[in-house]
Amino acid sequence: MDESQFELDALAVFSHPDDAELSVSGTLLRMKSMGYRTAVLDMTRGEMGTRGTPELRAEEGVEAARLMKLDLRLNLGLPDGHVWLTEEARTAVVRVIRSHKPKVLLTTHWDDPHPDHANTCRIVREAARLATMARYDEDSRQQPARMPAIMHSLFSRHVVPSFIVDVSNFVEEKMASIRAHASQFYQPESQEPATRISDPAFLTQIEDRMRYFGSIIGVAAGEPFYVREALNVDDPIGLLSRPMNIYS
Repeated sequence: MDESQFELDALAVFSHPDDAELSVSGTLLRMKSMGYRTAVLDMTRGEMGTRGTPELRAEEGVEAARLMKLDLRLNLGLPDGHVWLTEEARTAVVRVIRSHKPKVLLTTHWDDPHPDHANTCRIVREAARLATMARYDEDSRQQPARMPAIMHSLFSRHVVPSFIVDVSNFVEEKMASIRAHASQFYQPESQEPATRISDPAFLTQIEDRMRYFGSIIGVAAGEPFYVREALNVDDPIGLLSRPMNIYS
């Protein structure tokens, strides 16, 4: 794992090597276009996946990181399919947060049907708080970090978004970063077992989902997020007078 000490604005923490691409790559690309430093932390190497190998998936992740214009991509190497809220997992994420001091963390929502995804969310939330406590993991000799804000990417249809990010200008780049994980998606010549995400319709559904959330805010494409904490708004008029679909 790269232990570079430079600070980040946004760190996306997801379970598997293609999760960030599928969920938040449009938002990461938009942040990058605004001059922010962005990174992805993968919890596992995706070795439980039906298709591909960990080595191939690592190569695909490097290419996807290039397409997302990331400043850094890290992997904790936790066991795929066995991501649990353990002291080892919490400490590993704490150390990344302290090394790079992200202002914002992007991760999954705790109401995600995949156990690794739900547990990654819980690990991130606890690690973000523990990273601020000077006497936690003292042996690492790292300085405590300021508590980052946390925005949860939404999968469950039962969670109403707190906000939706307009990613209309980044759809093609997002889809290219997803397709970089070629082993996981539809390839007519592939002899590997079929999965839900290797169905030819799956990537079309990703684009349809972006269009749906974009329609809610009156744009071509959007990515939805939930924030559990109350948002501190300086200018209510500026916030509420932005273009939005008031009939949704």
